[in-house]
Amino acid sequence: MGSSSINDAAIAKEEIAAVEKKPTVVFVLGGPGAGKSTQCANISKCIGFTHLSSGEVLRKASEWDPDNGEMIKSMLKDGQSVPPDITLRVLQKAMKQSGNDKFLLDGFPRDEEIRAAFEDAINIEPELVIFFDCSAEERERRILSRNQGRVDDNKESVRKRFTYFEKYTLPVVEYYRSRGKVYVIDASKPKDEVFETLKTYLTPLAPRIETEVVSEAKLKQKVKCWVWLQLRLQVKLKKVKWWAWLQQRL
Repeated sequence: MGSSSINDAAIAKEEIAAVEKKPTVVFVLGGPGAGKSTQCANISKCIGFTHLSSGEVLRKASEWDPDNGEMIKSMLKDGQSVPPDITLRVLQKAMKQSGNDKFLLDGFPRDEEIRAAFEDAINIEPELVIFFDCSAEERERRILSRNQGRVDDNKESVRKRFTYFEKYTLPVVEYYRSRGKVYVIDASKPKDEVFETLKTYLTPLAPRIETEVVSEAKLKQKVKCWVWLQLRLQVKLKKVKWWAWLQQRL
């Protein structure tokens, strides 16, 4: 067999392996304002998962997509669901660009149609589905007080999003609950408690999880210690050089 045939076979084998290797996906669902995006962003700093918020991915797409940008922006503002084909195209692009194969898909899937389309297109089911359970009153209070400048953070849009969640997203949660994949978090509890529960659920899927998230204060302290050590080393080197010079003079 010639060298070119061997190379072709090796390339084909790599391509087959790439196709056969399926990503590890965790769906993170909960009503608007339940805090799932905040917690996903925090946990992704200490595990090997890429956090993708479906809403954020679509909001970014509304800025760069010349064909569907205005439609996406309008539908998000009105609390409507973006068509599955557009949502999947944007989401798959973000997954591919991440260079990772482990994902926390935050706020996805929003309804049964997009759930079925995702599983058909990607040909996988989520490893688990994490549901952030929180009362509508508390969620509305959080949204209206956060003032993040989002186009869908006005009271009318909030109510539409709540209605959509109850009518279309909750059935997705029930679908996965019937398959034994749903893990519930009481999202009304303090953030630290919610984080620890989330970490407990994800640990079996993320062997690289760290035992502690390094806080900004601890990081600054480590930097200060490193700078101090460097200064001490410089002082010692100067003393050595001075001693060597003195020996030459004697």
